[in-house]
Amino acid sequence: MIDLALAFGFIAVSLALLMNLWRAAVGPTVMDRVLAIDTMVVNTIALIILYGVQESTTIYFESALLLAMFSFISTVAYCRFILRGDVIE
Repeated sequence: MIDLALAFGFIAVSLALLMNLWRAAVGPTVMDRVLAIDTMVVNTIALIILYGVQESTTIYFESALLLAMFSFISTVAYCRFILRGDVIE
């Protein structure tokens, strides 16, 4: 039963990733593209966690946590750059 749930999870998150890729390519504004890329990172983290559950190992959870922290910092830095023109004041 867990294999069926994992397969459904992989398919659903992969479709969401493709839709975010479309939004990043077609997005009318820069902020739409930033949000689409940030959501793509969240979907990538979900794929990493699903793969970790499938393989029954904890190393993927740690890598997903590191990717989440890096993604948060880079999103904040990029938004500050767009709004103010510089990252560090």
